[in-house]
Amino acid sequence: MKNVMTIILGGGAGTRLYPLTKQRAKPAVPLAGKYRLIDIPVSNCINSGISKIYVLTQFNSASLNRHLSRAYVFSGFSDGFVEVLAAQQTPENPNWFQGTADAVRQYLWMLSAWTEIDEFLILSGDHLYRMDYSDFINRHRETNADITLSVIPIDERRASSFGLMKIDREGRVVDFSEKPEGDELKQMQVDTTVLGLSSEEAQQKPYIASMGIYVFKKQVLFDLLSSMPNATDFGKEIIPAAAQKQHNVQAFLFNDYWEDIGTIESFYEANLALTKQPQPPFSFYDEQAPIYTRSRYLPPTKLLDCQITESMIGEGCILKKCQIHHSVLGVRSRVESGAVIDNSLLMGADFYQPLAERESGEGSAIVPMGIGRDTRISRAIIDKNAHIGSNVQIINKDRVEEAERESEGFFIRSGIVVVLKGAVIPDGTII
Repeated sequence: MKNVMTIILGGGAGTRLYPLTKQRAKPAVPLAGKYRLIDIPVSNCINSGISKIYVLTQFNSASLNRHLSRAYVFSGFSDGFVEVLAAQQTPENPNWFQGTADAVRQYLWMLSAWTEIDEFLILSGDHLYRMDYSDFINRHRETNADITLSVIPIDERRASSFGLMKIDREGRVVDFSEKPEGDELKQMQVDTTVLGLSSEEAQQKPYIASMGIYVFKKQVLFDLLSSMPNATDFGKEIIPAAAQKQHNVQAFLFNDYWEDIGTIESFYEANLALTKQPQPPFSFYDEQAPIYTRSRYLPPTKLLDCQITESMIGEGCILKKCQIHHSVLGVRSRVESGAVIDNSLLMGADFYQPLAERESGEGSAIVPMGIGRDTRISRAIIDKNAHIGSNVQIINKDRVEEAERESEGFFIRSGIVVVLKGAVIPDGTII
């Protein structure tokens, strides 16, 4: 794995995750109470023995840069690094990144200097899964592939939402179709036993979809990006064209939990699924392949006469005489007595509000940071540093599906109320 370099694509403006991406890049969005989305691919790389990692970013990248520089500091005795490559204008190219392939193309001049690198592993920054990339890369080498795509088997119900592909008996990709329907969808069925599924599983999941994870031979990547200067996207342009040009494009089957959390609804569902008993679909408790993040050295969480069921509570929280059910609370969350929280994601806070400021009643401290007394929150996402007053009800009482109330400090996406970072919701408000 010393001859492999990872490029993590930081994503575009993250419009589907807005307003969580209002002040941060998509990979910097908090996850599971204490992590960020970028921690997933970076941890997978470290656990797979890959330690040369570049993260390509363009939008709102300050918080992502800060997190990476604090969380991933390798020993001076290793050649490992996690570095950000931000979009930049140069005399040769005055444009920002135009897509996934264009982002990598704009840094070919720097990547080509790594003479010892044989393969480039290209990942997305907004997926939740645990994967040993060494298996993926070894399969790429065994089949002498030019490009290998990681794919998941899926059933007919979900198939039309993905880019699908067909393979031959050797696992070589021979056809692509982007979100097909009807007869076109039927034609994309494949025998997934070729990739290792049992015959029973192959009948249930007769389609394979790209995960947006690729490994390229170094020279093949450089040649394709250079010969197709107007192609901006790997999945839609570069890889289908490579298959047509007789490149050896192989599929590698990943038959485990994988979730694209690029929308508010999928992000919300993936976070709350972590609280499921007895076995959540994704676990942060695997000692063999831990998920890393920044060390904060916070005190233990303090619970004062609380009723908590099916929930995850981050460290450094202070919870008083409240009820919490099927929810995830981030670090430094503060919940006052009488509050009831269910089916919600609280991202916590970046700092503790001083006691004198909380009690002074000045400025934003009129509503102290955290969740106030006798407040009810249901099916909501509360972003960091929010000030939620007493006797507030965030319950989407009118069952609104979509709303933009930025001046009032919240949005509604797919029926989920999203309170903005640092928003102030006054006492008695009903949403």
